[in-house]
Amino acid sequence: MNYILENNRLKVKISSLGAELQSIYCPDTDTEYLWQGDPQYWARRASNLFPVCGRLADGCYRYQRKKYRIGSHGFARSMEWSVLRQTADTLTLQLLPNEDTLAQYPFRFVLEMTYALEDNRLSVTTIVRNEDDKEMPFAVGGHPGFNVPLAEGETFADYRLCFDEPCKPRWLELDPDTCSFTGNYKELPLIEDRLLPLTHDLFDGDAIFLKGAATGVALCSQVSNRQVHLSYPDSPYLGIWHTPKTEAPFVCIEPWVMAPSQLEKTEDIMTKADLIHLQPDEGYRNTYVITVD
Repeated sequence: MNYILENNRLKVKISSLGAELQSIYCPDTDTEYLWQGDPQYWARRASNLFPVCGRLADGCYRYQRKKYRIGSHGFARSMEWSVLRQTADTLTLQLLPNEDTLAQYPFRFVLEMTYALEDNRLSVTTIVRNEDDKEMPFAVGGHPGFNVPLAEGETFADYRLCFDEPCKPRWLELDPDTCSFTGNYKELPLIEDRLLPLTHDLFDGDAIFLKGAATGVALCSQVSNRQVHLSYPDSPYLGIWHTPKTEAPFVCIEPWVMAPSQLEKTEDIMTKADLIHLQPDEGYRNTYVITVD
């Protein structure tokens, strides 16, 4: 089921399946900012990632000497969520564990997503609570895709990413066959330490994952005034992606709390790098904000 948030600037649509954002539409300019899920390139639009981001080595991890299998990006993006609260400009959805989640992830949790629309900004807040009697490790991440170009008469190459401040992020080198982190870093070719011109071949090696980038970035046109800005102060990693070796007309900007798995061997989830750890009854909050013009 789809739910609508609306004000005098934007109309936003969210699905109960995966609590996934479906549309960010500006009626005044007749502009759809969010990628609309063309299966020729990528059928999803803005996946919510939990309890892992990316794929694990062999799709598995270990916990207390037992091996668990879990799919890429976890299970939350493929499950039906229930509505907890709704107003004209806010929506909170909730996901609780069941037999299927416990078979993949043996922890009892409460997972909530709150969308809040204010003027031309949409905040996306993830709240996780540990309802178990043991320590709970997890990761969260966003995977929103945005149309490129955003205006008629423009091309993909008319767009660039502009970081909020000069930075020298480390570009994680990914293995082309497994998309796992090799442990090596590359230099991101930023202009003036801020600007990354977009070209389709930039993604021929799959996603660009960065550590140490600025905590905000704009996807902006060099021709018109159209742009999408993401602020992600709670996420130390940023992914930039579109379907490799295609001319896909979109770009995903992905704030994650963890990097892609580094080792091609099954890892213990309690010692895996970057995961958030909650004690019983503890909670965690992560927010990123999308602003469109």
